[in-house]
Amino acid sequence: MASKVAVVTGANKGIGFAIVRGLCKRFDGVVYLTSRNIERGKKAVADLEKEGLKPNYHQLDITDNKSLEVFRDYIKNKYGGIDVLVNNAAIAFKHNATEPAAVQAKETLFVNYFSLVSTCDILFPILKNGARVINLSSSCGQLGLIPSKELKERLKDEKLTVPELSDLMQQYVDAAQQGTQAAAWGNSSYVVSKVGVSALTNIQQRMLESRELSTMNQ
Repeated sequence: MASKVAVVTGANKGIGFAIVRGLCKRFDGVVYLTSRNIERGKKAVADLEKEGLKPNYHQLDITDNKSLEVFRDYIKNKYGGIDVLVNNAAIAFKHNATEPAAVQAKETLFVNYFSLVSTCDILFPILKNGARVINLSSSCGQLGLIPSKELKERLKDEKLTVPELSDLMQQYVDAAQQGTQAAAWGNSSYVVSKVGVSALTNIQQRMLESRELSTMNQ
């Protein structure tokens, strides 16, 4: 139960995979590579093992609350909690994607924002005191990329709550269904999702201060 535990979501490739590699080299504890697809996740672990590293693996689909609960219970029972949580799992449509804007908005916000909220709701109760949470955003998560001045003010309001932020994100999805999102939100569902992640991180930092936990965008 004494081992420190680091968890990286969506880690079978890309940035998440690189983060697991780095943690395996530097983190004094157990590192969990998680992924939605078990086969791809285990292949990623095998690739790191070929480098002499020793990540652990557990299936985790952040869009599935049952999967999150199974993972939470497993970590809690085996280690007592989490010391480092890297929320990396996300999707992005390609620039030449043919899916309608309404579909892109709904799917992108569901995975990148709403599923992140669910992940935090389910896993935060087992964060150990002093734990660190890193929410992977990007340069796309800058408020300056949102056209509406009113939205910018609301998104950076220090009194903004998670339910209020989630309502704003849903308003974007609804506007995209009507084809009216561009004027206020711009044309990129990925940008909106990452702006949401950045705002969520700010809220979480305020919420978690009393537990000596820290959250950050990266």
